[in-house]
Amino acid sequence: MSQLISQPQKPAQTPEFSAKVRRKVNPRLLIPLGLIIVGAVGFSIWYFSSRPRTDALQLSGRIEGYPINVGAKVGGRIELVTVREGDSVRKNETIVRLDDAEIQAQLQGANARLSAAQQQEQQARLQIAVAQSQIEEAQFNLQQSQGDAQGRIAQAEANVAAAEAQLNQTQAQFIEARSQLDLAQKERDRFQQLLQAGVITQQQFDQTQATFQTAQATLQSREAAISAAQRQVNAAQGGLVQAQTASLNPNIRNTQLNALRRQLDVARSQLAIAQAEVKNAQATRQQIQAQITDLNVVSPIDGVVLTRSVEPGEVVATGKTLLTVIDPNTVYLRGFIPGGQIGNVRVGQRANVFLDSAPDRPLAARVTAIDTQASFTPENIYFREDRVRQVFGVKLSIDDPQGFAKPGMPADGEILTQ
Repeated sequence: MSQLISQPQKPAQTPEFSAKVRRKVNPRLLIPLGLIIVGAVGFSIWYFSSRPRTDALQLSGRIEGYPINVGAKVGGRIELVTVREGDSVRKNETIVRLDDAEIQAQLQGANARLSAAQQQEQQARLQIAVAQSQIEEAQFNLQQSQGDAQGRIAQAEANVAAAEAQLNQTQAQFIEARSQLDLAQKERDRFQQLLQAGVITQQQFDQTQATFQTAQATLQSREAAISAAQRQVNAAQGGLVQAQTASLNPNIRNTQLNALRRQLDVARSQLAIAQAEVKNAQATRQQIQAQITDLNVVSPIDGVVLTRSVEPGEVVATGKTLLTVIDPNTVYLRGFIPGGQIGNVRVGQRANVFLDSAPDRPLAARVTAIDTQASFTPENIYFREDRVRQVFGVKLSIDDPQGFAKPGMPADGEILTQ
């Protein structure tokens, strides 16, 4: 007797049943589920990307750079500091300025001495011109006959008159210069009393002092001009006497010519001395002007201010460090490699540097220096078993720091060995 086995039949799904199923699946539950999936994927990517590479040597250290100490060529009082730590500076930008009141007074004195030396040079040239003229005249007189005696005498008299007029003019200039000196001295003395009373500043007194020195130099120049003019008068008068007697004896004319030549030699010597004085005064003035330029301290590079060591009002000596600047584009990671692994490192090898602030954005670098001698692990390792190992210092220069890597920051690095 055969038995019929019937398959179990699924219950028919009614519309009410389907609606219940749809109500059980809440769409809001899908959002947290999606976030969990995305987080898991992101964690996996971060975990596997942050794991040390098997083809790289790991090291840690600090970001370092090449600091430049900026100092002043001359000493003085700080008048202005234009930057602070962290400020960016451009090459040749003025970052410190020193007070120039004292050196400006020195410049005025140097200008006065230069003016006096130039006037002495002009007087020496004038003496040479007069001596040459007299020599030419004497040579002409030597070639002339006795009938030209009156003409020579008239010329000599004209020379005497011109020399006396020059003497009178220089004497008038001397009187005027002496009056200017007296006035400058009184003004200087009055300003000195005002300075002692605290009414005026030292700079105002220095200006009156420079004016007084200029007046002194001018008076000395006028005295020298009087002496030169008097010598010209004496020479002209002597020429007149010689002209009056030259026709009587030709030997007198030869003696006169020789004397004039000696005077010309003396005048040329005086010109050489005056020219040396002018050059000396010019060199002094140029030196002072260079010192004035050196009062403006400029940045030697495009970079960032690392330290500021002075403030306005301080008096600094020559060569004292005022600021320290660094080029942020030349920073590097200084780390250490164990002695057993240093054989896998060579200069030029590619590397990566990781900053704590952006561990997922490595900075491309390369090995630029390896210590030639091993050293023990740095002293800031506190466990003896770590200190006894020998290590080699390695420098990883960052190709493009992008302003993120700054000196003093801790960082990690990896040297690619493949």
